[in-house]
Amino acid sequence: MRILRAEGRPATPWSNGGGVTREIAVHPPGAGWDTFAWRVSLADVTRDGPYSPLPGVRRILTVVDGAGLELTVDGTTRLLPDRYRPFAFPGGAATGSRLLDGPVVNLNVMLREGRADATVAMVRGRRVVEPVRRPADGRADGPEAVLVVAVEGPTRLRTAGESVARLARFDAALLTGPDAVPAEVRTDGVAAVIRLSGQGPGPGPGLNPGP
Repeated sequence: MRILRAEGRPATPWSNGGGVTREIAVHPPGAGWDTFAWRVSLADVTRDGPYSPLPGVRRILTVVDGAGLELTVDGTTRLLPDRYRPFAFPGGAATGSRLLDGPVVNLNVMLREGRADATVAMVRGRRVVEPVRRPADGRADGPEAVLVVAVEGPTRLRTAGESVARLARFDAALLTGPDAVPAEVRTDGVAAVIRLSGQGPGPGPGLNPGP
């Protein structure tokens, strides 16, 4: 279990000037925009505007702070007025957003098509999180991990070995590797549990950083 503290995360301005992004975790570690299999980040959105196109990437967006937003994806409008409701859409689609009532913070999961997949669950109270395991045929050789992000209120993680991690808001814990064990998540608010599974390596196109 690796703890990723929110304090000190660098803020990267978007190319369109509409906000900043703070990376939580990426695989492979240190991967750039043209080489990642998956990437999880928090974005501070301060104004309306288009999203940078990310062809070959699937996105899962969850509003975790603020009054929500309106997304228009390839001409179809989707209202996201509530926090903690994950919404998946293709990164290559023409996408724009409109703030409903002031700035928001989005939890973003980006997945390279053909290399990674993920589910995002918002947890209240207690949940036991099982590690991602390889299939019996052993074919999966991409990233496999569970990322827990405290998005509201303090969160605690306890493993079978009684190791305890305490997460403040926007801190995260990454559970990965062949020796990963189940962990109990307890939160006084809301935590995001992101299960990331590999689907094998594959080529990926170059990307432009943005919201």
